[in-house]
Amino acid sequence: MAQGGNLIGFSDNFADNSTEAGFQFTFFCDNCKEGYKTRFMESKSYKKGRLLKTVGGLFGAAARVAGKYNVGYGVSRGTDALAEKFQGMSPAWHKEHEKAFMQAQNETKEHFKRCPKCTHWVCENCWNEQEGLCVTCAPRENVEVAAAKAGKMVDDIHKKAAETQVFTGEIESKQTICPKCGKPAGKGKFCANCGAPLGLLKCPKCGAENPAGTKFCGECGTKLE
Repeated sequence: MAQGGNLIGFSDNFADNSTEAGFQFTFFCDNCKEGYKTRFMESKSYKKGRLLKTVGGLFGAAARVAGKYNVGYGVSRGTDALAEKFQGMSPAWHKEHEKAFMQAQNETKEHFKRCPKCTHWVCENCWNEQEGLCVTCAPRENVEVAAAKAGKMVDDIHKKAAETQVFTGEIESKQTICPKCGKPAGKGKFCANCGAPLGLLKCPKCGAENPAGTKFCGECGTKLE
């Protein structure tokens, strides 16, 4: 993450959301990347300057501010963009800016912890209070136990499913033999080898129809001519 202008904070993982009207900063957790936005501090120099301007000048300045300063710059904009954004500010504003940044850091430190092992600044959610380390360096025991149980449960389900017989039917392949040439006839109405018609054979006893080339009736077992 980029720093805001020339400001050097306890963590370089922050965004400067300040505008001409006031100051605000967002500090991000090095672990989960969630941010804490500090309270907005109004610029005294901006407020004083507005009182000294004429009504016409005030509306002209407001139009310029709306196009350039209303949106706080995020971390991804980088130092150059921030420097350009604050280039037209007065010396009094920059002095206020530095003071506000120090106050914002003091406010943020109440919600962040610095891990003595990896030296990362992390939020309260990513801090293991019992071990005095971040959860990356010292994961919470109850969380790891719950995750391990869930993982084992999923493995057992897949193992049990692999051992369970799902299909109970029979797989068989039937092949039609041409009654004329005695070779496999294929699946058409005529033999694929000699061209003989492959009609159904009717059983003389039970009347069941059987594929051509069948020697015995599939229903009653009577020998077919």
